Amino acid sequence: MSNDHDVIVIGAGPNGLVAATYLARAGRRVLVLERKPNVGGVAVTEELIPGFRFSACSDAVSSYMAPEIAADLKLDQHGLEVVPAEVLSASPLPNGRCLRVFRDPSRTATDIAQFSKADAARYPEFVDYLSGLAKLVRGLMRMTPPDMPDATFADLRSVFGIAKPLRKAGRKQLVEFARFLPMTAADMLDEWFESPDLKGALAANGVRSMSWGPQEAGTAHLLLHRWAAAGDLPRSGDVVRGGIGSLTEALAGAARSAGCEIRTGVTVKSVEVEAGRAGGVSLGDGSTVSADIVVSSADPRSTFSELVDPAYLPSLFVQHVRNIKFRGSAARVHLALNAEPAFQAIDGSFRGIGHIQIAPSVKYIQQAYDPIKYGGLADRPYLDISIPSLVDPTLAPEGQHTLSATVQYAPYRIEGGWNTHNRARLLESVLSTLGTYAPGLEATIIDSVVFTPADLETRYGLPEGCLHHGDMTLDQLVFMRPIPGYARYATPIDRLYLCGAGSHPGGCLTGLPGSNAARQILSRRP
Repeated sequence: MSNDHDVIVIGAGPNGLVAATYLARAGRRVLVLERKPNVGGVAVTEELIPGFRFSACSDAVSSYMAPEIAADLKLDQHGLEVVPAEVLSASPLPNGRCLRVFRDPSRTATDIAQFSKADAARYPEFVDYLSGLAKLVRGLMRMTPPDMPDATFADLRSVFGIAKPLRKAGRKQLVEFARFLPMTAADMLDEWFESPDLKGALAANGVRSMSWGPQEAGTAHLLLHRWAAAGDLPRSGDVVRGGIGSLTEALAGAARSAGCEIRTGVTVKSVEVEAGRAGGVSLGDGSTVSADIVVSSADPRSTFSELVDPAYLPSLFVQHVRNIKFRGSAARVHLALNAEPAFQAIDGSFRGIGHIQIAPSVKYIQQAYDPIKYGGLADRPYLDISIPSLVDPTLAPEGQHTLSATVQYAPYRIEGGWNTHNRARLLESVLSTLGTYAPGLEATIIDSVVFTPADLETRYGLPEGCLHHGDMTLDQLVFMRPIPGYARYATPIDRLYLCGAGSHPGGCLTGLPGSNAARQILSRRP
């Protein structure tokens, strides 16, 4: 009997939709199944407070979609509208000053001059330095990694090819890249700059939504990865009109235009496996849907512990999957405001500012991180704040505003659990910190919503609240993502593939795990 579909994609998040679209454009009959009533996964816009709509899980990565994917899928024709920010981030400081990072590096250098003329002179060189290294990372992000340690000669040739962008620069820059990878963000920035204010603003990019402080090994690479994901200069200040959910609505439009069928409100109970081969899925209502290939955009742990019976998997593989580190440490706080907030260090309106960072120094960020090692919370967290209603009034009633803050650090395994007391402590620390820089803000709050890492897990399926489906640390990247030996999107079960953020190259809503997985699936022999 013929299959109902050629491919079933589990999950209608960004990567699942990207993979589905490319497979459908290649002539495959594709069905996308999503358990929630709407597409989006973690990239959703929700009315969390009556009349106020928020990018629920994250908005800091709203503009990281790989430009070639956005252009190829013509997302602008499917309703995606990105409002560019003139100022990517503003970092208000306790002394009343503010450090701004502009889209134009030369303007940033001018702003830096108020803190250090030497740093201002070096900043354009620093941008060129990171941009040069980022070319290699961007190449790695778009390749299918080799399955180490059993790589073929063809695999190794593809790896060598990634070095092409740096060959003109010579061996020195390749050595510099190898030196850079294990460095701490703090040490790397110390080599370039003297101003603690500037180093804090830049270090924050290396630890956003991660479970590390800037003095931990490998965080320099995390900063570089975000730089590479966004382009030559981080663009995380850009705002998606309608909230981040508009991105996945556009992706769903592109998928349907390519011929995909998308069903929402459908729970996949398990992947059907027979003779070591995936043949479809069973649904929560007891029915089954057959397909030649199944692709999961869920995280590896959920895929191989909930959707697949571990009895079908090698024991060593199961052990490796169980050892994947997630360690979610970021919470989200959403505020509905009856007035535009006023930050003392920011003159006038800040409609042209993408994000506001409370990260005045590397020391401040590290001190915010240190308590989570013992299951605690910092009194003064690192905050990444957005007020998207300033540029998109459709998100709030007239004259009112939405404010969202990603809060670091909030441990998934907090001492005592995420009880009422700890939730109140988290909100209190956020409001107290905000009050230092925006006095009077608390008086304008209509209502608030707090998502702890535990909430992000139960509500959005993020393991331990980890936005990236697994820590983006050096031991869980490239050919070690999700685990060594299975970096090429295939799994021990024939015709079952991964395409989510838990596979290479990881999170940041680039869409690259989805496009890479689709390319690999299409390259397989019938």
